[in-house]
Amino acid sequence: MRRLSRSAILSLAVLALLSGCAGGGGKGKKDQRYIAQDVETLYSAAKQTLDRRQYRLAAAQFDEVERQHPYSVWARRAQLMSAFSYFVAGEYAESISAAQRFLSLHPGSREAPYAYYMVALSHYNQIMAVGKDQKVTQQALDALGELVRRYPNTDYAADARLKIDLARDHLAGKEMDIGRFYQKQGLYLAAITRFRTVIEKFDTTSHAPEALHRLVESYLAMGVPEEAVKSAAVLGNNYPGSKWYDRSYRLVERWVPDAAKKAG
Repeated sequence: MRRLSRSAILSLAVLALLSGCAGGGGKGKKDQRYIAQDVETLYSAAKQTLDRRQYRLAAAQFDEVERQHPYSVWARRAQLMSAFSYFVAGEYAESISAAQRFLSLHPGSREAPYAYYMVALSHYNQIMAVGKDQKVTQQALDALGELVRRYPNTDYAADARLKIDLARDHLAGKEMDIGRFYQKQGLYLAAITRFRTVIEKFDTTSHAPEALHRLVESYLAMGVPEEAVKSAAVLGNNYPGSKWYDRSYRLVERWVPDAAKKAG
């Protein structure tokens, strides 16, 4: 999967209202004790650390602002900055935790959409290759969907909608990967179940045309030409110019010539 898109990077600029910082790499987290300090000094030190791109250390310092001054306005800012710092450091679980803590304490805040966005992006950036377990992809979809439902007219929701499409395409790719495996093993019923899942749940993704073609192949292999012809017809109606329809038509023409003549 692609990591952070250009639109996502631009949307992170909302944090300029709080810190004026930008993203990048980071150094290791340090175990450091903090003496009691006034809140502005602590926050300023954390921001300076962030500006030096020492993200893990900055996150710990923002956490310290909240720990020492939990009821201050600075603590609320620090929670979001901690979530951001953990995010750019690649510490996604910690970023999610910080953002969710902010939401639990300030659910009606004007910065709440950004906190939801941090949660969604943190899940999204953990999406694994199609060959891996896709639990995190579903978590990303859920978080992105919640953001869109709660704040549909924000820039965050606009970016979330794009990522929802990509995540859905990724899940469809996983179903196709499993389906093709079953098909190669001659387990056609299991393969058909996976291909039909793509058609029924992910019909708007880029994998739908191939799924229909694989259904044609699997039904013909099982000796069920009627279902193969139906799948080929759906493929022809929805994707008439695709390579998958050309392949399916040739298969039907070879194995069910009468049906191919009617289709032609």
